[in-house]
Amino acid sequence: MKNNILHIFLLLLAIPVFAQQSDSLKINKDKVIVVKDSTSSLTPYNPLAPAKAAFYSAVVPGLGQAYNKRYWKIPLIYAGMGAGVYFYLQNDKDYERFRNAYKRRLAGFSDDEFFGDGETPLVSDARLIDAQKNAQRDKDISVVVTVLFYLLNIVDANVDAHLQQFNVSDDLSFKPAVNPNIINTSNNYGMSLTYSFK
Repeated sequence: MKNNILHIFLLLLAIPVFAQQSDSLKINKDKVIVVKDSTSSLTPYNPLAPAKAAFYSAVVPGLGQAYNKRYWKIPLIYAGMGAGVYFYLQNDKDYERFRNAYKRRLAGFSDDEFFGDGETPLVSDARLIDAQKNAQRDKDISVVVTVLFYLLNIVDANVDAHLQQFNVSDDLSFKPAVNPNIINTSNNYGMSLTYSFK
């Protein structure tokens, strides 16, 4: 008797499941009409925009930022890369100057710019070797800085193109909150989630 009641109960629970399957078949046969909201200011999602921006920046630095309409970033990119190139050329000139002076000293000449009035040098041979090493190290750092600005240019264009496709509005905000505690005169820190309905 208990088994029969259990079977009847399970059968009654299963009837709505079968009814839902037949309803879903009816829904699939109906047509769906999508109406574009003319008041929406959202741009359609373009999955290739980040790849395009990164490619443009890889070909010509700053072109990806122009594609994203972030024109103010272009001078920063060229300033960073230009500074790296400038310091590379300056350190290369210094390296050659120190190297040539050291080579002339090894050859027995005492007429380089690092000699004083007489035969005593103002800069020792060991100091010329250190100056060459420092200039070479600074040249290498300048190359690394230039390459980093170039790569940062590509990554920035890609990330900026990704972020432009997000819907960021004032209706939804997630902000840190600081509330004073009246009992012990300390601050309570937390996060505040606000959503405004229109």
